[in-house]
Amino acid sequence: MKRILTIALIVLGVAGVLWVASAWSLRRGDAKIAKFHSDCDNLILGIQQYKEFVGAYPTGNNIAIAKALLGQTEKKVLILAVRRSDLNDKGEILDPWGTPIQFYFSHNEVMIRSAGPNRVWEDSATATADDLYRCAGKEK
Repeated sequence: MKRILTIALIVLGVAGVLWVASAWSLRRGDAKIAKFHSDCDNLILGIQQYKEFVGAYPTGNNIAIAKALLGQTEKKVLILAVRRSDLNDKGEILDPWGTPIQFYFSHNEVMIRSAGPNRVWEDSATATADDLYRCAGKEK
């Protein structure tokens, strides 16, 4: 009887530890997703402000857009939407998981895309796709 009770307590203890670890990792993931959305809101606002000052969206790849927002182009317009801590050594703006984000522009819309927690670019047809995007006030 003592042996069964000891085994049951051990199983309950292990299950409790696993449950707490699972809840902690989900919260940590949620915090990074919230950071992604907050960062995107700031970037979209900054890109819209850049367009108001210059007359057009910044062009080029991630690095060129980061340089434009940091005032490192001939336009010399500094928009405080990018933190140096969110850039890699190449000067690319990173998502909370350390992957360079992608920018898309269409008329008056801006979309920012992240590869998500698994750091793999996937399309929505993939069952395990966790890519995130943010469009001028819209999210998925």
